[in-house]
Amino acid sequence: MGYDGPSVGDSLWLLSWNVNGLRAVLRKGAFSFLRQRDADILCLQETRASAEQVLEDPPRALFPELPHQYFHAAQKPGYSGTAVFCAPRPLEVRCGMGRREHDREGRLLTLEFERFYLVNIYVPNSQRGLLRLEYRMRWDRDLRLYLKRLDRLKPVVFCGDLNVAHQEIDLAHPESNHENAGFTDQEREGFGRLLRSGFLDSFRELHPEGGHYTWWSMPTRARERNVGWRIDYFCLSRRLAPALKEAFILPAVDGSDHCPVGIRLEF
Repeated sequence: MGYDGPSVGDSLWLLSWNVNGLRAVLRKGAFSFLRQRDADILCLQETRASAEQVLEDPPRALFPELPHQYFHAAQKPGYSGTAVFCAPRPLEVRCGMGRREHDREGRLLTLEFERFYLVNIYVPNSQRGLLRLEYRMRWDRDLRLYLKRLDRLKPVVFCGDLNVAHQEIDLAHPESNHENAGFTDQEREGFGRLLRSGFLDSFRELHPEGGHYTWWSMPTRARERNVGWRIDYFCLSRRLAPALKEAFILPAVDGSDHCPVGIRLEF
């Protein structure tokens, strides 16, 4: 059944990972790292699958220690998608942000817990040639407004592949990427505006130094050379800052072109 949420003095471990295809990662056995991580909540992006495609009939928990499981699949088969697996039982679960333009791609899941909202997000990529940059700017605006509405009710933790390297320190070669998707001035300013509206970047809050990345180009074997981008985040309402005890990246976990990121909160 799981438990209902953290009490005062409890630690809560949260993990997030863009798996670049959940069924492929399951075949690779890449979730073995969970045995060394006492995760309470696992958020996945780019699942490219519906619940029916990855769960047996009758449905079972993929991760028995995280029995509450929620999927938001895209209308287009094999595309995008998000999922959350958790030990604490949420009070409510919502798919999307309430805007049809965005919600058909399965990019956002909101779980309400007693002390906070958790929002699992897979932000659209602006694509090569910035063909989708205009849409991305609308997404950024609507996401910011959505998170601010939640934040007025209770604190928010949001995570996922946000498809932006915020600062030059967040990628290995900033000088050659200023006009590329994920590092345009518009995308960086959009994320900066979101943070300024009342949120903090947990990893950068605790780790001001560079050289830490969460995505690497697979064809160029960039992970071996640590030539990457930090585009996967855990962010939280600033009033949750006292609860933030750890923020970390797990670059040794293979199976995707991204690696997991996580935080520990203590209430």
